[in-house]
Amino acid sequence: MTRDEFLQLAGNRYDELQALNKIDNFYDYEKGFVGIWQSLGRSVLEKNLGAVPKDKRKKKPHDSGSGDNKQ
Repeated sequence: MTRDEFLQLAGNRYDELQALNKIDNFYDYEKGFVGIWQSLGRSVLEKNLGAVPKDKRKKKPHDSGSGDNKQ
């Protein structure tokens, strides 16, 4: 990920962050703030590592020829 790509992702959330300033109670402000940053973090992670697989429980195939398995 380049600096420009990161800034684009963060810039897309700027208006959401500014909208939080209209909230008058801290609980709702914090809840919205955390949600925005979690979403941004997920976007950055996916951009760096690739998309999340459809089945998060699916494991990669086992390579039985590696010799790492000692029984």
